[in-house]
Amino acid sequence: MTYSVDRIESTQFNQTDPDMNLHIIILAAGQGTRMRSSLPKVLHPLAGRPLLGHVLATAHALQANQVHLVYGHGGDQVRAAIDAPGIDWVEQAEQLGTGHAVMQAMPNVPDDAVVLILYGDVPLIQKTTLEPLVALAADSKLGLLTAVVEDATGYGRICRNAEHQITGIVEHKDADEAQLQIREFNTGFLACPANLLRGWLNNLSNDNSQGEYYLTDIVAQARQDDVAIEAVMPGQLEEVLGVNNRQQLAQLERVYQRWQADALMLSGVTLNDPARLDVRGELTVGQDTTIDVNCVFEGRVEIGANVSIGPNCYVKNIKLGDGVTVLANCVLEDAVIGDGARIGPFARIRPGTLLAANTHVGNFVEIKKSTIGEGSKVNHLSYIGDTEMGKGVNIGAGTITCNYDGANKHKTIIGDNAFIGSDTQLVAPVEVMAGATLGAGTTLTKTAPEGELTLSRAKQITISGWKRPVKGKK
Repeated sequence: MTYSVDRIESTQFNQTDPDMNLHIIILAAGQGTRMRSSLPKVLHPLAGRPLLGHVLATAHALQANQVHLVYGHGGDQVRAAIDAPGIDWVEQAEQLGTGHAVMQAMPNVPDDAVVLILYGDVPLIQKTTLEPLVALAADSKLGLLTAVVEDATGYGRICRNAEHQITGIVEHKDADEAQLQIREFNTGFLACPANLLRGWLNNLSNDNSQGEYYLTDIVAQARQDDVAIEAVMPGQLEEVLGVNNRQQLAQLERVYQRWQADALMLSGVTLNDPARLDVRGELTVGQDTTIDVNCVFEGRVEIGANVSIGPNCYVKNIKLGDGVTVLANCVLEDAVIGDGARIGPFARIRPGTLLAANTHVGNFVEIKKSTIGEGSKVNHLSYIGDTEMGKGVNIGAGTITCNYDGANKHKTIIGDNAFIGSDTQLVAPVEVMAGATLGAGTTLTKTAPEGELTLSRAKQITISGWKRPVKGKK
């Protein structure tokens, strides 16, 4: 599967300096062994989109002049899966640390650029958090994103002097006992002028417990060069949490979904249980709409005002008009539903369907690639496929359109105000003209004339004296 990031951009970043040349380097070369998966870590989905897809969306929202993506393990899979034109793909053949990864991208970064470092496995970082970092770098400073927690185990610690100025970052494995007590940690996100970053990277050493080139070592160099170092903190701690295993992935999934739920409720939507909602794409909802538990929304979904959606519904690439009612356990995909329509329970609306205003689609009804006219009703146990249906039509229970001959699909046309009796088979291509009535049990193979009753059924007979067979005794 290929994932597009073009459609998931948020509001655009209005750079304070229109001449800024922003280059974003995304580090995504890690193997992710703790995921226990053949899929590269950055391709594991969160809210239906790869971790890396979230980061790329944020990069595009910042209006970067160029995005450089440093890849390594599973690189072919990553490149095949991510549909994001304009990326500068940079291979890190050996994983020798974050500093080494950034070095691989720097040959394609001009000296007059501002560089922002992002991470392919930290998906929830927000544009509003990164903007101040970019602004610091545009002012010839080194901007660091830091956070404070009670227990910073595993994180690099921010070292400050008596004047509270940042003097360096020490990795957890290299920290002494005093440094391990520091609660402010390095998130890894930073921004600085490219010309300064290039010089600092050239001076990095791998003389440490890991034998790696730490990107964090540039902080001490910046201090030596009297470059101002300033820290920014995220709006929410969850923005800077990375994914190393499936437990952490699940935790961030719920964080993301709660953010979506909170935004919906603040916009005037009622969620019967905010903890049981999944948004895996773009969802817009009108005021006074109610969404029950365990509903999943994928792709681009537009829901009008005063809509009611029952529990356990799956909705993908759908537009619902105002006042629509969707009862429990429905599946709706790639369709347009008009105002005041009523669907379900247990209905399936398949791709290519258009339900006009005030239509009714009832329980255990499947509709595919069909237009259902205003006020028409398909209420029970029916299949309607490849059909053009007019206004005010009533479809009886058990009706099916026989639209497939084993090789080709054929169309059924049903005119306005037609009445189709129960257990009818419409063998396409066929037409039911306006006002026609089909008797129950009809198998229609020819045009049903306008305003007439058409039926086809065997003559009913009774056979006197007939006995039902019975099983013999053993």
